[in-house]
Amino acid sequence: MNTKMKTLFEHFLRVAASAKEFGYGAMRVAILVIFVWIGGLKIYQYEANGIVPFVANSPFMSFFYTHANDKVITDGGKEVKAYMLNKLPEGATDAKKTVWHEANGTYSFAIGLGLLIVTIGVLVFLGFFSTKLGMIGEVLCIIMTLGTLSFLVTTPEVWVPNLGSGEFGFPLLSGAGRLVIKDLAILSGAIILLSNSAAKLLEKK
Repeated sequence: MNTKMKTLFEHFLRVAASAKEFGYGAMRVAILVIFVWIGGLKIYQYEANGIVPFVANSPFMSFFYTHANDKVITDGGKEVKAYMLNKLPEGATDAKKTVWHEANGTYSFAIGLGLLIVTIGVLVFLGFFSTKLGMIGEVLCIIMTLGTLSFLVTTPEVWVPNLGSGEFGFPLLSGAGRLVIKDLAILSGAIILLSNSAAKLLEKK
């Protein structure tokens, strides 16, 4: 490496090393945008139907639904959970299924969950101005993302189903599974922010 290239590389290293605070701020903004956007979609019920498989199969959340885990016999004689016969793809409409989801508590739960997610995103962002508020948001963000990642264990829909190709199950993530796995990055970011907030509070003592 010649002298000029070495100098440029060292300059790059110095810039990169000084970007730590910018990175903390960028992570706060990213969590705000993601959580407000995703939470907002749940509040306005666009994403309410899409989260049913996750909630219905979760040992920590299934009690929020009234009928999702009721057993139903299909025309083929197979016993399945009721939610499987009442799935509504995003953008689709079906009056009969909508009535079922209303009775199930699908929409009321989505509103509550959406408000919680938006609140967490806002609290993390407020860490710019209040370390303690940010810390509350960061702890809640960690808890929520751990809950989301638990869907990889509890929700069959996160894995590619057996549709005949011979390629299905672990490690082949479905579209739903790929949405879940990205929470590893959010979890890591929240842990980094929490560590930074804790360090700031310790410095004040």
